[in-house]
Amino acid sequence: MTPDWPAPAGVRAFCSERAGGVSQPPYDSLNLGDHVGDDEAAVQENRRRFAATLQARPVFLKQVHGQGVVRLDAATPDMTEADACWTTERGLACTMMVADCLPVLLADTQGRVVGAAHCGWRGLAGGVLEALWTQMAGTAGAPQEMLAWLGPCIGPEAFEVGPEVRAAFVAHDPSAADLFRPHGETKFLADLPGLARRRLTALGMTAIHGNDGSRDWCTVGNPSRFFSHRRDRVSGRFAASVWLA
Repeated sequence: MTPDWPAPAGVRAFCSERAGGVSQPPYDSLNLGDHVGDDEAAVQENRRRFAATLQARPVFLKQVHGQGVVRLDAATPDMTEADACWTTERGLACTMMVADCLPVLLADTQGRVVGAAHCGWRGLAGGVLEALWTQMAGTAGAPQEMLAWLGPCIGPEAFEVGPEVRAAFVAHDPSAADLFRPHGETKFLADLPGLARRRLTALGMTAIHGNDGSRDWCTVGNPSRFFSHRRDRVSGRFAASVWLA
């Protein structure tokens, strides 16, 4: 899918779905993850196809559900450990692999800089978006000049979490409690894209597009379109990328 956001000339973005690759079940078919047990040659062919679609080099990071940020340049190797990245160089795609976590893409309205973050609950609660913005801010200018796009992720009807997850968000922002609904005696249903929107808004960003928490964006509820680790346990990965053309 191509993000529907008012990106300036020279900024490109793309989010893969699960069709269009060569991987066999349960990784069928455009699995981009090389760490999930799929055939290595199939993954490399899928990545080649993805890069050909982008007409840019996607940098595939080693994502660890943390808050590490890396600035990409031509020498940045795949498997650099980080959960967010940014660049001002053309032809390098900031790329996040996901299968329930939320990919967040950023671009400034002047087309000078782009970035991306991998937002599972741990990274989001731990401040990965804030860490990314801290590094990008010197180049990007004011937060009001930024555009954000939220990709597909596990939806608020499917994301069951324990009280420790709610507590981690509420400790940072008491109003985040509104994005957790009781589910059973001890669990909650969490609105992951809603939580990300709150974090971006708190940073001063107002132009936030993409995932609104509706069912069409839910990875768990759309098995023909999206990989989902929560749904399938053994699952491929799709990816969202943003780059300067």
